[in-house]
Amino acid sequence: MKKTLVVFAHPYLEHSNSNVELINFYVRHQHFTLRDLYEEYPDFHIAAFRERKRLKNYDRFIFQFPIIWFGIPPLLKLWIDEVFDRNWLQLGEDNPLEGKEVYILVTTGGKEKSFTEEGTYKYTVEELISGLITCLNVFKADIKNIKIVYEASKLSKKAIVLHKKEFVELLKK
Repeated sequence: MKKTLVVFAHPYLEHSNSNVELINFYVRHQHFTLRDLYEEYPDFHIAAFRERKRLKNYDRFIFQFPIIWFGIPPLLKLWIDEVFDRNWLQLGEDNPLEGKEVYILVTTGGKEKSFTEEGTYKYTVEELISGLITCLNVFKADIKNIKIVYEASKLSKKAIVLHKKEFVELLKK
């Protein structure tokens, strides 16, 4: 199994049953390393050099987060800004993301139809997280899948488990 870094950012985890189910999965499997940014950086002071060094140790990456005010959580945005510094690549260092698999798992409280051009918000989730997608493309990562769990706060335990199984199956491909 591929050594996988899970970059997780949820400022209100105590209110998210959907995310907790997957966190429990990661913790139980030794080839997953869960990094909860809100636990690790409560003061928002990112150790960018350490983070860049750590990325080199993994074969695959998962970015898991909720949509917060129509974008990615603020701490994840800061982490991306500081860790994915383009100067890093220009310094001649190896690109730790190049060619590596990346999965993005997004949860949202809104309905799927709300995240359409005709819907309430007028934008898709992919459009709302386009900054992350663009960064990953610049760093030549291989984005394998973007899984979106709509109405995550309203899901039954059974539905949450089904989403988890679907995501785990994606990781096996």
